[in-house]
Amino acid sequence: MSPEKRPRPKRSGIETEEERTWVEFYRRVRSDAALAAEVLVQLERDVEMKRSHLALYLSCKETLRREKARQARHKRIGFFVRWLTHTLFVMPWQALREFGGESRDIAIEMLPEPERSNRQAPLPPSSPGVATPTRRSRKARPDAPAPAEAGAEKAEPASS
Repeated sequence: MSPEKRPRPKRSGIETEEERTWVEFYRRVRSDAALAAEVLVQLERDVEMKRSHLALYLSCKETLRREKARQARHKRIGFFVRWLTHTLFVMPWQALREFGGESRDIAIEMLPEPERSNRQAPLPPSSPGVATPTRRSRKARPDAPAPAEAGAEKAEPASS
């Protein structure tokens, strides 16, 4: 026989299935860090398996390194987002509250003192038997007299 065509030993069904499983691990280990960690633990326990599946071992190590780098990147991004949110929203709000507290006191001090003569005395509380006058609307009614006429009508009953 030529050296090119070596006869392969016959494999049993279990060996064939075992080989398919290892091939599947080679595929899945690249995308699943949890599986890579489990396979890595198993390969480190058995030195012979580690030697026979060295590419799988190295793929697991690479996947775990990528996962660690991904988590570090996400941690940095999260820190940046928290810092940006604090800078854009929290710090201006705190500065506004601090400035607002001081400026409120300054604005109150700048207000003019109220004149006592122009202030109206408060109305006495109404007695239970006395009806309170109805409140007048500021809107002009179509049947109401003009304001000048209303003032003249009020003056007439008082003069008689």
